[in-house]
Amino acid sequence: MNFWDKITGRDMEKQAQDFDSRIKKLPVDFQEAWEKIDTNLWQYSDFTGRNLMSILDGVLGLLEEAAVEGQSVQEVLGEDIEGFCSALAGEEGTKSYRDKWRQQLNNNIAKKLGK
Repeated sequence: MNFWDKITGRDMEKQAQDFDSRIKKLPVDFQEAWEKIDTNLWQYSDFTGRNLMSILDGVLGLLEEAAVEGQSVQEVLGEDIEGFCSALAGEEGTKSYRDKWRQQLNNNIAKKLGK
């Protein structure tokens, strides 16, 4: 990836287009699950969203394999998609904006208290 593509986000745009073409090949119930996953994971994004691209790629690969093997969405993800996304992002060490703001607030308070 060259510098210009990274600055403009063009690299992520290409990857998102690849995701879209792969998603269209999935069964409808897997596409619906993907939409929920995609929506829920973005709260764990950093400023650019690059930290989620590998996670999204992995989840999409999981859905593709499950569809080929004939498994249902519930067998793969369970009933709680929000919990799945939270656990997935937590395992990757991804923090939500709330976590980042909490840490920043704690650091500011510690500085004011002289600790």
